[in-house]
Amino acid sequence: MMNKKWWSGVLTAAMVIGLLSGCGGGAKGNEAQEGSEQGGGKTNLRLYTYGTEEAYNWKKTIQAYEEATPGVSIELVQLSEKGDTQEAFKKLDLEAASSAQMDILMFSDPAGYAQRVALGMAEPLDDFIAKDGYSVETDYKVDTRLDGKVYALPGKFNPWYVLLNKDHLEEAGLPVPTDWTWDEYADYAKKLTQGEGASKRYGTYFHGPQGGGWLEFLKLMMANQPQDTDYLKADGSSNLDNPTFRKTLELRVRMEKEDQSSVPYTDMISQKLNYRTQFFNQSASMITIGSWMNTEIGGTDKVPLDFNVAVAPFPKNEKGDPTGLTPVTTDYVAVAAKSKHKEEAYKFVRWYTTEGQIVQGKNIPAWQQVKTEQVEEIIDTILSATKSPEKVDKKSLVDTLVASKASAIVPPAPYQAEVYEAVNEEYEKLILGNQDIDQTVANSQERVNKIIESNKK
Repeated sequence: MMNKKWWSGVLTAAMVIGLLSGCGGGAKGNEAQEGSEQGGGKTNLRLYTYGTEEAYNWKKTIQAYEEATPGVSIELVQLSEKGDTQEAFKKLDLEAASSAQMDILMFSDPAGYAQRVALGMAEPLDDFIAKDGYSVETDYKVDTRLDGKVYALPGKFNPWYVLLNKDHLEEAGLPVPTDWTWDEYADYAKKLTQGEGASKRYGTYFHGPQGGGWLEFLKLMMANQPQDTDYLKADGSSNLDNPTFRKTLELRVRMEKEDQSSVPYTDMISQKLNYRTQFFNQSASMITIGSWMNTEIGGTDKVPLDFNVAVAPFPKNEKGDPTGLTPVTTDYVAVAAKSKHKEEAYKFVRWYTTEGQIVQGKNIPAWQQVKTEQVEEIIDTILSATKSPEKVDKKSLVDTLVASKASAIVPPAPYQAEVYEAVNEEYEKLILGNQDIDQTVANSQERVNKIIESNKK
């Protein structure tokens, strides 16, 4: 359930879209609409995407679909030549406000997806899905439901995982973990830490959250739960009384202050450290990060790889917790509500998010039916583009990706940035020694509740 201020903003934006639509949309939009039916009864579908050819292999993917579906052609509308999602969203919103033909839409993150669903841009897919006889929660690793309805199917699957310096593990006599807890992660970090002073090698590096970004690192023990994985719950109330928030703070303080196995926050700030250089320079033996790093873990021209790398799953809180739950990024692929060819558009969306992901060969699919050997083939292709693919423990990477799955979406509030900033400021007071954990939790809760209240009408 979204708050009144959110819906007020949504309705205002919807009115703007309605007004702009009434202005005619220009010749481009009208031509596109007229061109939706090609000669011989062929249906032309327009696919709006931020994805570049380099990252998404569109020519090959679209050709494969058109060959398999002779009555349909796919027209690609690239919203950003650089793959810039913010630029793409702005252009997408302008197109939605015009009379341009829109059939298939791609959203890059839960916030952008939820916001545009609230604006009525995406068609509910539940009837199509029921007719096909599957459910999103069993057929895909990402549950895309919002308020109980499905408005998009997930494309790529980028779970978070742990990158490990395999040479450092062997020196310490530690195996590559296949299922572990945060306590075991902390134990590994302690055993991997060596030396003192400027040349000290730390067991781990947690990026951010300086400047209010990368707040993922202050909800590590929230993020591996089936529900309520963010600072706000789905109903918009605070989630900071969740014990996993306190436990994450305790973990971070313990590793940095007591074990001294995690790169100090003051060093991050003063030296403007980055997770890539910390790991590839071997200044830290482990980093927790997203699997967008698949394209880099074999080393690049800019950042070469001089050691062996292994991959482990995102740690659990308790041994009995479900294995594989982790933060995930995906593409939300939707049918445009204004499409005149919704069934044909849905068929493409379903194909693209299943077999089409295999054809594309650029990312691990969110589709549950993908076989391990198909994941291996995609990983081989990705690693072959790196400088030293032989230094990557491919089995540990594939096993981790296959075992990973996403938690339920928590639709972000429009004031999410304010919440992040408040939590970040309270964490800084904690980690810099200006307040204890009790004060940090209490102050964070109080400030977030005030933000929630001030955004209600």
